[in-house]
Amino acid sequence: MEFADPMPLWSVVAFILIAIGLAGAVIPVLPGPMLIWLGALVWAWADGFTRIGWGTLTLLAVLALVAWGSDLFLSTVMSRRAGASWKAILGAIVGGLVGAGLLSALPILGTVLGAILGAIAGMWLVEYWDKGNARAATTAVQAYIASMIFAAILEMVIALAMVAIFVSQAFW
Repeated sequence: MEFADPMPLWSVVAFILIAIGLAGAVIPVLPGPMLIWLGALVWAWADGFTRIGWGTLTLLAVLALVAWGSDLFLSTVMSRRAGASWKAILGAIVGGLVGAGLLSALPILGTVLGAILGAIAGMWLVEYWDKGNARAATTAVQAYIASMIFAAILEMVIALAMVAIFVSQAFW
């Protein structure tokens, strides 16, 4: 009895992970570049590491870590430079988790929107409570929003570069 080649099944799994990863580069809740790397790893494994080797996978892993680190670094540094306290940054994290949980009844969009609104509200409330100044709280939140946008753009650029590297190694 002859078995079908498992590569097509694993290829589909890999491409699904990569597609979700691309979406995750824009959606704050999903670890986009990490999913792209995982998709490339699955594809390489299924292909016997013939077209994509450990060198390429290492490069993709470094890019994924840079994207993840830059997201954390940018939001923290830009918020701190705008005067946000560490407590306010913690408030953003807690608020994002609470907001995501509260709006999780609406699939995907509700969770994402809840996380964003919760993070903004959490930061503003903690900053206002800490300093008693609505203007300072608003300035901190504006910097946080700007850093989130900048980090999302950077993450998308890195994610697209990762996919381009994957495609060039896998198909050319």
